[in-house]
Amino acid sequence: MLRLLLVLLTLATPAFSETRRASHCIALAQAPGLEYLHKASFRDPLPRNSVRISYIAHASFLIQAHDGTSAVTDFTGFIGNTRFLPDVVTMNHAHGTHWTEHPDPAIPHVLRGWDDLGDAADHHLDLGTMLVRNVPTDIRRFGGVEENGNSIFVFEVGGLCIAHLGHLHHEPSDAQYAAIGRMDVVMAAVDGGMTLDLPTMMRVLRRVEARVVIPMHWFEGWTLDAFLAGMSDVYTIENNGQSALEISLKTLPRQPTIHVLAPHFLRDP
Repeated sequence: MLRLLLVLLTLATPAFSETRRASHCIALAQAPGLEYLHKASFRDPLPRNSVRISYIAHASFLIQAHDGTSAVTDFTGFIGNTRFLPDVVTMNHAHGTHWTEHPDPAIPHVLRGWDDLGDAADHHLDLGTMLVRNVPTDIRRFGGVEENGNSIFVFEVGGLCIAHLGHLHHEPSDAQYAAIGRMDVVMAAVDGGMTLDLPTMMRVLRRVEARVVIPMHWFEGWTLDAFLAGMSDVYTIENNGQSALEISLKTLPRQPTIHVLAPHFLRDP
C-alpha cells in the first residue's frame, strides 16, 4: 500500500518541489459528509472554513475563502457591474469565451492554462487560505490535437478540493486523475459537443465521485436536461434558481448532489 501511494504521488506531482505546500487533495482519505449548503451574496462575510461559489456566466465562477481570498475561473475580462477584483483569475484558450488577452493589470495573479511556448503550464500558487494548481489537458484544434492546450484548475480552500474541469476535450488519463486528486466539488461542462460528449462526461464524474457537481457551459436546455436525467440514478438534483452556494467540509451532502446554479453577473449593491 505504501509503495502504491508513493507511485500515485509521483505521478500526481511531476514538478513538485520541497518549497511547495503538499496537496491535501491528492490523498486517499475521504472528507466527512454531513449536511448541506445555502445561498449568500458575494459581498457577505463567510464563516471560517467555508467557501462561496458564485456562478457568473458560461464557465466563469467566483470562488471565495472566508478571509476574502478569491479566484475567478475562465476569466473573460468581464464579471459584471462591479469594482470587485479577484486575487486570481484562471483562463483557458480553447475559445475566446474562456480567456482575455487584456486582463486588468491590477489583478495580482493571472494563470493561463496553456504555455505560449508550447510547454505544459505549471501553476502551484499558495495564497495561504487558497492553493491553486493546474493539471494540463489536450484540446482539439483544426482537426488535430494541441497537447497541453488547456488545464483543469484545482482550488484547495477551506479543506475542500474544488475542481474546474475547464474546456475538457478528452477523458483524463490515469496519471491526470491522480494529479487532480480527490474532488469534493466539481464544475463540469455539459454542452455535449463543444467539450466532452455527455456519456463521457458522465463517466468521468461517476469515477471521481464528487459530493457536489455544478453543471456549466450549456447552450440549450435539452443538454442540461439530458445530463440531469442521465445522472439522476446516483445523484440528487437541486435546482432552486440560486446563483451561489456556501459549502464546507462539514456541510458536504451525504448523497452526491448535482446543484444547478443560475448564471448571474456580479453587481455591487
